[in-house]
Amino acid sequence: NGVLVQGATRGDGETGEDVTQNLRTIGQIPLRLTGSAPQVLEVRGEVYMRRDAFEKLNERQREKGEKTFINPRNTAAGAIRQLDPALVAQRPLSFFAYGLGEVVGWSDQPPTHGGMLDALGAFGLPVSKDRVVGEGAQALVDFHADIAAKRDSLPFDIDGVVYKVNRLDWQERL
Repeated sequence: NGVLVQGATRGDGETGEDVTQNLRTIGQIPLRLTGSAPQVLEVRGEVYMRRDAFEKLNERQREKGEKTFINPRNTAAGAIRQLDPALVAQRPLSFFAYGLGEVVGWSDQPPTHGGMLDALGAFGLPVSKDRVVGEGAQALVDFHADIAAKRDSLPFDIDGVVYKVNRLDWQERL
């Protein structure tokens, strides 16, 4: 019913760790969704650390004479698994929603991945603005070239580009 009740890591793909209290410390993750949320909405996403936030964190670590962190990705992954939410709250973590798990009671669920991301954004969840709905191989090549050209200027690290079939019924079929 639009209220955050549980958060977990992906773990081994079947069983993850309960990190609900830690996720509550990330300001970008709403504790209550806006609009008319479905009865159950399992949102999949990624906790990450922006590059500028990572640099500031390491600067604070140096000023305190403490160990610095190696990279934003490992720092974010380690932070979210901390046992003490107060420590997690000190880490400048961010979040992007990118998919769904279980959904119950969403009568007007969009039929496309792009529409679903737009709907998640309307619920108050952060979604990446660096996305395109395109058709055909050339659209894929063009998007890849666009992201490659601005990769170093993105505020966060990426492994690469993810392509998804836009129609959710086709995703299921595939």
